[in-house]
Amino acid sequence: MAADKQILNLNDIKQLVDTFYNKVQNNALIGPVFNERIQDRWPQHLEKMYSFWQTVLLEEYTYFGRPFPPHAQLPVEREHFETWLNLFNETVDELFTGDKATEAKWRANKMAEIFQIKIAHFRNSGHNIL
Repeated sequence: MAADKQILNLNDIKQLVDTFYNKVQNNALIGPVFNERIQDRWPQHLEKMYSFWQTVLLEEYTYFGRPFPPHAQLPVEREHFETWLNLFNETVDELFTGDKATEAKWRANKMAEIFQIKIAHFRNSGHNIL
């Protein structure tokens, strides 16, 4: 059951990101992929994710990166994306309600779709991903 709290500010974004990535790190399927890639740089990764979601959901433009390239060569398949998305949606539903919560889940779903398509394309084409 979702809390009766909306995503309104950076502290809400941080709560969402921290809770979600705690689940990711401890997940049997996707945790090892993330932990191997990020290693001891979790604080930097979380800061980047705060900025990303702050930009996407609050329209406070603090993220200027390119989300896809760091993910392009990860050893991930459909089930990894499904797990990521399930954990994200579960986290949003546990913590928040309202329009921004709905938007967060919609955007996460679109990102998962697009990343899967792009990864498949680059794997099949043999082109440089970056």
